[in-house]
Amino acid sequence: MAARHDASVAEIAKQPEPTTTLDSDEQNDESVEDDRLRLIFTCCHPALAPEAQVAMTLREVCGLSTEEIARAFLTKPATVAKRIVRAKAKIREACIPYEVPLEKDLPDRLDAVLLVVYFVFNEGYSASAGGSLTRHDFSGEAIRLGRVLMELLPEPEAMGLLDLMLLQDSRRAARTTSSGELILLEDQNRALWSRDQITEGVSLVLQAK
Repeated sequence: MAARHDASVAEIAKQPEPTTTLDSDEQNDESVEDDRLRLIFTCCHPALAPEAQVAMTLREVCGLSTEEIARAFLTKPATVAKRIVRAKAKIREACIPYEVPLEKDLPDRLDAVLLVVYFVFNEGYSASAGGSLTRHDFSGEAIRLGRVLMELLPEPEAMGLLDLMLLQDSRRAARTTSSGELILLEDQNRALWSRDQITEGVSLVLQAK
């Protein structure tokens, strides 16, 4: 995942745009400081179609395969592949830079970014491929991005998404047997649930009201 992320950053950063990054004196608290989140916001540029924004981000930033993305969208891999190709072409043609979005530019991209983070978490919560029912690295990364996003834009939508992910992930240790089989909610050992995540999630619900 890290290698794909580094390669994607390099590819976008090479676009012929003189302002691919901000000068050091322009980088302030209103800027996105997390590299992966910056790349997600770049892929979620308003010039790209919403479905292309999500598909390209999941492929280039999060490392999901075309087949995994297709299952998430309930569509064919060929359709997803075409969306990604078109999105990359649009980035080249419009010279969309890899840059730090300022606060005023963030709301227009928030919905797409929230959707991307949700899809990443969902892939971790219930893996669409592989021998494991869950992918803890994906759900953990989604929660981390959710925290960064909420600090950046403490909107009810961002709080609600982080709340949902925390409450769902709080049951992670109790969801599967030692052999990896799924345990239904009513049969789970609630002593294994993460009380810290539940407490934080409930707190976010109250804040988001």
